Amino acid sequence: MDPAANPTPKDRITVYGVKWCSDCRRTKAVFEEEKVPYIWIDIDENKLGEKFVLATNRGNRSVPTIIFPDGSMLVEPGSGQLRRSLEAYKTKQTT
Repeated sequence: MDPAANPTPKDRITVYGVKWCSDCRRTKAVFEEEKVPYIWIDIDENKLGEKFVLATNRGNRSVPTIIFPDGSMLVEPGSGQLRRSLEAYKTKQTT
């Protein structure tokens, strides 16, 4: 599925995940620390979100799956990679 077909607002970062996932909890903590707003979609509760993640990740429920407004995507990023991407995102927002 094309990330551009993402059914969530195009001006915000969307994070697809599940409550029980430690990587998802860590990702949410990084967003909070970096003070970057995002939309959380729990794919255990949102079947459309689950379908999007499955289509995006070749049939895998890979979480967190993070979609940026420009259509770029991170799947299961480490904290360092996520922080670098969020810094770049914040820089784009101020220019």
